[in-house]
Amino acid sequence: MGLIQTFGAFVGISGLLSGVMADPFNGTPPQSYGILFFPAFDVIDVYGPLEVLQSLGSLHHIEVSFIAETLEPVSSERLMVDKLNSTGFPSLTPTHTIHDSPELDVMIVVGGPGMTSNNLNATIDFIREKTPQVKQLITICTGSGLAARSGVLDGKMATTHKTSWPDIITYGPNTTWLPDKRWVEDESGSPPIWSSSGVSSGLDLMLHFVETYYSLENATFVSKMLEYVRHTDPNDDPFAYNGTLSARNCRRDRN
Repeated sequence: MGLIQTFGAFVGISGLLSGVMADPFNGTPPQSYGILFFPAFDVIDVYGPLEVLQSLGSLHHIEVSFIAETLEPVSSERLMVDKLNSTGFPSLTPTHTIHDSPELDVMIVVGGPGMTSNNLNATIDFIREKTPQVKQLITICTGSGLAARSGVLDGKMATTHKTSWPDIITYGPNTTWLPDKRWVEDESGSPPIWSSSGVSSGLDLMLHFVETYYSLENATFVSKMLEYVRHTDPNDDPFAYNGTLSARNCRRDRN
């Protein structure tokens, strides 16, 4: 059995074990969520989970905080030079800074091109300091790279955006990176850490989170509101990384 297959088998076993592990929320569905973002964040990394939480908010009381280094609007515009002078990069205004963030049940760390910036030391420190205070950490897309930079993924299993795979995993040399997972649930410590693959896979992770800690009925309701067909198997990722950056080589040929 190859190394990747061994990891896959291990994750399958750990997934079974996670079903009998203690509920970090002690039977009370989480209410307070914080979305941590930065300049050049990926729009869907933020608004995908937010769309899930907004729909869930019609069934449960949900509080969402938007956290950044300052209260200034944060642009999603790419840091690289835009040779075509394209537009369409919205800004998001934080509700809190990393210095006055509220108590959170769940912290969501998003990704985007900006996560490679050398100017995110304060954000990285915040992830390191805040993670032990929350009941669940979720990373979306390359947000796992930012979490890895903080050290909270040391000794953990995780995944990330498959097109960015070779670059992101270098941020976590002590992390077990799983290239064929749509999302990963590491329940080995407190708090549990869940990580999604790229962009839209964050919807699948969030809907699975709703099913796990609220109910299947709630997750079904939310997916219908989004008119989104879920990927329910974390082991079935059509974009699983196979050693190449070419999108043509992603596993799109499944029936």
